[in-house]
Amino acid sequence: MSPHAEGRRPAGRTVAAGVHLALVAALIAAGPAMGAPSGEAHVVRTATLGDIPLGVFSNGLLPGTVDDDRGVDLGGIGSDIYPAGRKGEFWTVTDRGPNGQIKVAGTKRRTFPVPGFDPAIVRIRVVGDTVKVLDAIPITTSRGRPVTGLPNQRGRDEAPYDYNALTALPYDPNGLDTEGIVRAADGSFWLVDEYGPSLVHVSARGKILTRYVPKGLNLTGAGYPVVEALPSVLLHRKINRGFEGLAQLPGGDLVLAVQSPLSLPDTDAGEASRTTRLLRFSPKRKAVTAEYAYRFDPVDVVDPSEDDTSELKISSVVAVGGDRLLVEERTDKAARLQLVRLDRSSNILGSSWDDDTTSPSLEQLDDPAASGVPVLTKKPVVDLGRVAGVPGKIEGVARVDHDTLALINDNDFGMTDGTGAFDADGRLVDSGVETTVTYVRLPHRL
Repeated sequence: MSPHAEGRRPAGRTVAAGVHLALVAALIAAGPAMGAPSGEAHVVRTATLGDIPLGVFSNGLLPGTVDDDRGVDLGGIGSDIYPAGRKGEFWTVTDRGPNGQIKVAGTKRRTFPVPGFDPAIVRIRVVGDTVKVLDAIPITTSRGRPVTGLPNQRGRDEAPYDYNALTALPYDPNGLDTEGIVRAADGSFWLVDEYGPSLVHVSARGKILTRYVPKGLNLTGAGYPVVEALPSVLLHRKINRGFEGLAQLPGGDLVLAVQSPLSLPDTDAGEASRTTRLLRFSPKRKAVTAEYAYRFDPVDVVDPSEDDTSELKISSVVAVGGDRLLVEERTDKAARLQLVRLDRSSNILGSSWDDDTTSPSLEQLDDPAASGVPVLTKKPVVDLGRVAGVPGKIEGVARVDHDTLALINDNDFGMTDGTGAFDADGRLVDSGVETTVTYVRLPHRL
């Protein structure tokens, strides 16, 4: 536990004791929306996660992993949300831990102020206006050793630095930037990761069973099996924009969403593109069985305050029956949900669009459909940017019932970018953004 955490409660062998005590001071969020216009989507509940010292949380799971949490509280559990089978309960997953960016000599450096943080699967319950942590499962290697959120490969991933961007940190082939989560029928979990990008199969106790990565990644030194089973074209993923959304179809197949268009053939093409990709993966066959082209709406349609196309992202995909999905298109300030159907005629797996020598690339096409690409058709469901009470940076969406969704935001562990993120003593200057679960009722059944 952090030596600076005076007055904080000591960590126990399980996270539950420390977490329940820490949650006594949970903050009160806005209550149910009143007087919402009939026939419009509206917020019916908002609940907030209280302050839980990150050192207490992490060391309660894996003692000794965090020696100084620099005043950071548990956050970042909003990378995704998935129903846990009981009313008001959900599985969530942290991202790679507190991280930010600081410019040094004109160049941005990626900082990891708590480099020992181990990503975790977190089970929560919404009780009134409070989010309670019921349980947490650390993600570990095959031998039960902690992984980290540090980048994997020099030259491919951003170089990691300490909190002040002055001290370089080591790369970690075990590191994961975890995002989407679903739970399989056997109790194991599937996660997606931005670094590889990769699909990660995790046991019910958090041990990594297999990490599936693109062909040609050549990731070595990991403490768990790494299998090159994904299309090599994914090697062109934009830095910090790998897989973000993950859905589980009724038959057990998984759908993985690449957060942003690939940098194909180069960064400029990816920044200007509105075409990203979804993949269908069969756990039974341990292989990708389909790939789909997904076309974003123009950025100023998704977010009227934004004019930078590169801010478009897919952060969540949700199965809603058959081969239908809700797809979240967002910027950090606004989001829209679209309904799509994964039909066989739209499969581009193994086509020329998976060949990185194809010119122009899929990402370079101004109108992919006019060029013969079977782009997925979509139907707008709700513009969350127009729903009062929905916070920014929604990264997780779950279906509660036929007309209600649960949304969770990523509060980035209360961090901001720049030299002002920490004070002169190296303690966090908290952004004040809280982790919230927001229930939104739709005007129509899904």
